[in-house]
Amino acid sequence: MTNKQGKIEKLITQLCPKGVDFKELDDLLDYEQPGDYIVNSIEYSNDFATPVLTAGQSFVLGYTDETEGIYEASKDKPVIIFDDFTTSFHWVDFKFKVKSSAMKMLRPKQNAGVNFRFLYYAMKCINYTPTDHARHWISQYSKFKIPLPPLAIQNEIVKILNNFTELEAELEAELEARKKQYNHYRSKFLEFGKDIKWAKFGESAKIVRGGSPRPINNYFTKEENGINWIKIGDVEKGSKYITQTLQKIKPEGAQKSRFVKKGDFVLSNSMSFGRPYILKIDGCIHDGWLSISDFNKTYISDFLYHLLSSDAVYQTMTQKASNGTVQNLNAEIVKSLLLPIPTITQQENIVIILDKFEKLVNDISIGLPAELAARRSQYEYYRNKLLSFKEYAN
Repeated sequence: MTNKQGKIEKLITQLCPKGVDFKELDDLLDYEQPGDYIVNSIEYSNDFATPVLTAGQSFVLGYTDETEGIYEASKDKPVIIFDDFTTSFHWVDFKFKVKSSAMKMLRPKQNAGVNFRFLYYAMKCINYTPTDHARHWISQYSKFKIPLPPLAIQNEIVKILNNFTELEAELEAELEARKKQYNHYRSKFLEFGKDIKWAKFGESAKIVRGGSPRPINNYFTKEENGINWIKIGDVEKGSKYITQTLQKIKPEGAQKSRFVKKGDFVLSNSMSFGRPYILKIDGCIHDGWLSISDFNKTYISDFLYHLLSSDAVYQTMTQKASNGTVQNLNAEIVKSLLLPIPTITQQENIVIILDKFEKLVNDISIGLPAELAARRSQYEYYRNKLLSFKEYAN
């Protein structure tokens, strides 16, 4: 690494000793709307060939057998998919379809004089957290400036960072294989027959939609009496808990929202919906969430988490949601889920086993997840270091 850094430093001294130009992303990238590539059916199967992507954390939502409206990305013609609401983004170099219209497909402009992969890495250094539920590429994100050193320097930086990401990709593939194995065993442990009581979920829990005071920007506060404002961006990747929030709202805003308590569940009800989270804090949720509470007489929290996360329940939710004109997971759908109700002792025994499996695939303090976290940290350190340039003063 030291030798490669030395080569870059020599190039900087030779090609741009007084600094480099900074340019807006809008000057370098064109965008395309995803309307032609949206999947028609969300009845996914691992037996199908074409991945369905979201630009959010989930990335690959499933696989479809649809053959029309496929985005023809490849190693020679990659694309960046950008979530217009969360500003999350991914590099894609394979054919795909998309889940929703809430994204942009980004490609470099002709004659931009840029290494596209360098642009991707530079975007990763942008520190921006959206504060409102709005589309951000045109209004905000495309206006950010990034350093644009000579192409020779861009290429050398890309070589270094690609080595990091290739190693990371190998670890991610191994971890993904382990997760699939875990999901298989979890499904087996959560298979129940007629000897177990079954009931609609709405008979065992209170399930309601969140609410948003509008305009939300009028209710944000940094005062001590502020109420936690819970968003999908507050969820750490791979976690089953929500432990903190980036923003708080005023008490009068909380009165117009849906208040939830520590121990309740929240469930995203649109776009990449269906993933449950357990609250470790009190707070308020907007109408992009469902809240699940008052289930304690029937389920223990950790068992309910595994049950709602299982492939069988998720597939049922997506199938019911896809029956409408808009794919939306409303409270009535979740209330209608027919779920098993094993005894509390049975639930506790299943949780002991499944928690051990889940720790192996998600706990960043041990094993493969720990190694992957260390690699990512190392990559981010060198990425930020290599992409720190002095701006040229005209």
